[in-house]
Amino acid sequence: MAVELLTSVTELPESRVRVQAEVPPAELERSMQRAARELGRELRLPGFRKGKVPPPVVIRRLGREAVFDEALRKSIGDWYMSALDGAGVVPVGEPELDVGEVPAEGQPLSFSIEIGVRPHAKLGAYKGLEVGRREPEVTEEVIDAELERLRETLATLETVERPAQQGDHVVIDYVGLIDGEPFDGGAGRDQLLELGSQRLIAGFEEQLIGAAPGEGRGVEVTFPEDYAEPLAGKAAHFDVTVREVKGKRLPELDDEFATEAAGLDTLAELREDIAQRALDVEQHNIEHEFERAVLDAAVAEAEVEVPERLIHARAHEMVTDMLGALARQGVSKEGYLKITGMDDEQLVREAEPSAEQGLRRDAVLAAIVQAERIAPTDDEVLEALAGSGGGDRAEKLFEGLRSSGRLERMRSEVAWRQASELLVREAKPIPVEQAKARDKLWTPGKGDGEQRPGQLWTPGG
Repeated sequence: MAVELLTSVTELPESRVRVQAEVPPAELERSMQRAARELGRELRLPGFRKGKVPPPVVIRRLGREAVFDEALRKSIGDWYMSALDGAGVVPVGEPELDVGEVPAEGQPLSFSIEIGVRPHAKLGAYKGLEVGRREPEVTEEVIDAELERLRETLATLETVERPAQQGDHVVIDYVGLIDGEPFDGGAGRDQLLELGSQRLIAGFEEQLIGAAPGEGRGVEVTFPEDYAEPLAGKAAHFDVTVREVKGKRLPELDDEFATEAAGLDTLAELREDIAQRALDVEQHNIEHEFERAVLDAAVAEAEVEVPERLIHARAHEMVTDMLGALARQGVSKEGYLKITGMDDEQLVREAEPSAEQGLRRDAVLAAIVQAERIAPTDDEVLEALAGSGGGDRAEKLFEGLRSSGRLERMRSEVAWRQASELLVREAKPIPVEQAKARDKLWTPGKGDGEQRPGQLWTPGG
């Protein structure tokens, strides 16, 4: 259950706030009791079985301050989120947390949070904006490329009596040596390898191109620095024997192929099917592009002051999220930094332009929600949640958000979505070329007041 804290907010310069929060005595005492029970599981005291020492005895034995420290460690995350939710604060960046003295029994706990928040926007025009929108187009090249992809998926392998080429498969035996000695996992027999798949260490596959069936080759490679120990960074020699070379045999582009690839009667039907699916994807992409372009047009009309410190904090968040996503895909932070040739701070600096624009978009959407008095109903929130898995699932999610105190945060997300939909609904699409021509025009007194390179001066509005 969400904990209701008493909060107050003080606005600070540079889009920062200080949230003063107070944990009620009853909630603090519950947390102290939980912490004492956990600590008591490891205590051995005469007259008590292990793990059965009562919380009051634990507190007397260890001291109130020690138990308070454990309670704070376990609960401060929930109290922090409850304080921000109760204050209606959307945080940006890392907080500066200041916890007061250990309160006496029966007294509340006071703590403060200083943190960056979304900047405020002074709206300009945001309805009836003329924004470029491109027309969907599916070229013959797109259709041909998809047909080739399908042919690749249905390709068969046949043994050939010629040297191996890029894209061929080879059957190989190999033995690896480091400093002249074999190593674990360095040998294999009858291994099927596609040349160009980049399955093996960089440089291995390339050295087999041109090898004929039955030919032996020496392959020299170096294991990457982020490879598993003890091989990381080591130079290795592989004795490789190419047993067979197998070339791909692609199916003919005919009606039989259409049936096998997609269950359609003719190749013409398959081309039409590919074109329609590509058109659907194209239209979806255009809708997303147009939505973003309309929002950016509203941002360009608004006044938003975004402090450098806030931009840097949001960029840090973006980089952390990106590295976390890569880690879940098996790409380590160290490996990614090596690939990009950058360090942590360079990644953050590179993310700062996107971070700044993201903060401006958030500010404008929040201002539109306020200006239009957008307040999603429970039914509208439920409808948004229904996309996560049906009616029953949505009801459970809704109740879970309510009980955890996160419902208003979800309501805000729905409100932002509705504000974005309002912008798109009120916008006027114009041809992309017309929009590009307008971007080259500059009128004194508009925008930043400075003529940018490539812009034409126009005398009027």
